[in-house]
Amino acid sequence: MTANGKGMIIGAAAMLLLLALFALIVILTGAYNVAATDRHNPIVAWAFDTTYHNSVQGRADDLESPQFTSGMIEAGAGEYKAMCAHCHGGVGVSPAGWAEVMQPHPPALARAAEKWTDEEVFWLVKHGVKMSGMPAFGPTHDDDTIWNIAAFVKEMPQLSAEEYAAIGSGGHGGEGGHSH
Repeated sequence: MTANGKGMIIGAAAMLLLLALFALIVILTGAYNVAATDRHNPIVAWAFDTTYHNSVQGRADDLESPQFTSGMIEAGAGEYKAMCAHCHGGVGVSPAGWAEVMQPHPPALARAAEKWTDEEVFWLVKHGVKMSGMPAFGPTHDDDTIWNIAAFVKEMPQLSAEEYAAIGSGGHGGEGGHSH
């Protein structure tokens, strides 16, 4: 190896060491603002968002969704309204005021559900998401209940505000549900 090649390796190693030292200083001093009232800077937001999507997608690949039925959607609606709507809202229903100032902001699942597969929605509900306020419901709910919630979440983009209000409250009767 030439002297120039060795110099490049030493320079690259020194740069990595400086980056690691900088990261350690930021971590140990608390220099990065973690306040929920302050948005992440764009680079950190990109890193978290990319990691989040790739992590969920990779872990949900091994799951197989059941065929969603109108009964699952109806059951999931009640669970969703009791456990999820205060953060994520619903069709024609805003989230609770306190949830609107969370960082990261909980997605409006009536729209965002279309971007996720059935398996990914199940995985998110079961395992939650670190540092987001999204709890893991797997330790306290069985898989059947979580699949029901996933079925309802995937159904929400097709519902009108009136259908959303009626489903899960006995007024929908389980009829007219969209099956996947």
